[in-house]
Amino acid sequence: MRNAFGEPQTMLLLGGTSDIGLAIVEALLTPAARAVVLACRDVEAGRAAGQHLQRPGLEVDVVELQAEQPLTHAALMAQVSERHGDLDVIVMAVGALADTATIAGDPAMAAMLFAANATGPVALSVAAASRLRHQGHGRLVVLSSVAGERVRASLAVYGGAKAGLDATVRALDDDLVGTGASVLVVRPGFVRTRMTAGLPDAPFATTPDAVARATVAALRQGRRVVWVPGVLRYVFTVLRHLPTPVWRRIAARA
Repeated sequence: MRNAFGEPQTMLLLGGTSDIGLAIVEALLTPAARAVVLACRDVEAGRAAGQHLQRPGLEVDVVELQAEQPLTHAALMAQVSERHGDLDVIVMAVGALADTATIAGDPAMAAMLFAANATGPVALSVAAASRLRHQGHGRLVVLSSVAGERVRASLAVYGGAKAGLDATVRALDDDLVGTGASVLVVRPGFVRTRMTAGLPDAPFATTPDAVARATVAALRQGRRVVWVPGVLRYVFTVLRHLPTPVWRRIAARA
């Protein structure tokens, strides 16, 4: 339960080795925090990632996450809650990146990429929302992407998956109205992380720490959607309504 100052005491990061997810958790840490749970496929990598979160009075727990197996998700939420109590903030940071050229002609790889960015995260978000509804409080933070706002040909599967995730979790937020729980959708642009290492910066490129600061501010303000950087909200308001031939020319140069 959050303390009297609204500071989260228990947090769960789904995708426990995510650069952005870890930055958000670290930005939310205060002396009131007593437990951070990192849920990830590679438990050893999760333990290494969580070392810099260690501080007196804080337990950093690492558990295995099988994002591609939805039948395990409710049990994971129950396991974490049984051990640590109510979850104040759940950050959904599961995902993978690949462009259209990488998966060209490979339907199986396309399906795996879509599952990594939509099917698994949607199932996890449903399980997380159900847990928060049961508690009667808490925030679910979902890492979406501006790539889902108007999907480029070069990121067709990734962008399409993010579009589906974004729409689904916003509807989940609508369904949570009146329960004490809610969803914050985070829509960053290009973020310099290990996942994007080696790629050229896109316009308005940002960092995990900048995304974390914007996310924490949005949580404190009770917002439901945050763009990082904020200017992208206005950029995509225009891009979303461009005629298709114009959009194709712009997207081809991006």
